[in-house]
Amino acid sequence: MEGSTIFWIVTGVVVLAIIGYFITIYNNLISLKHNVSKSWANIDVLLKQRHDELPKLVEVCKQYMGYEQETLKKVMEARSQVANARQQQDMGSLGSAETSLRLGLGSLFAVAEAYPDLKADSTFQHLQERITGLENGIADRREYYNESVNLNNVRIEQFPDVIIAQKFNFKPFELLEFTEEEKADVDIKSLFS
Repeated sequence: MEGSTIFWIVTGVVVLAIIGYFITIYNNLISLKHNVSKSWANIDVLLKQRHDELPKLVEVCKQYMGYEQETLKKVMEARSQVANARQQQDMGSLGSAETSLRLGLGSLFAVAEAYPDLKADSTFQHLQERITGLENGIADRREYYNESVNLNNVRIEQFPDVIIAQKFNFKPFELLEFTEEEKADVDIKSLFS
């Protein structure tokens, strides 16, 4: 073999290796992007289920809690804010709306303690357990979503991935964060006042 033939074979192999490497990076970035979408869809399913359960809970509570309409109203307003933020996929607004809803539910469950008939109602107990289970599921999936977002956002900023990310317009996603108020410990005394 001639020296120029070997040169062109080596050059061709190197070029194919570089092209293969960039294709692998591109495919990994696509995978990360879709993983974020999938993890959001998992949260969205639970938010929808909770959205559907809350009116039932409020209706059961209305039968017993005639003087606690303000608490019920706050829960339904927060439910509406969560639904709007969810539909718009606005993570900032969703975090703040979730905080309001969680505080409203905490107040609702605390006020329910003053109504023994309500606490004993099997429908109320079932709905309370269901919503609590959904809350736990949302928290778990929120953690997975934020991890997926973080992995995506880091990769699109790392070299050499950033070259492909910029070329093909990969964008960072927003973390689903909550206010300091929601992260703080719950003041149980204030819920029973």
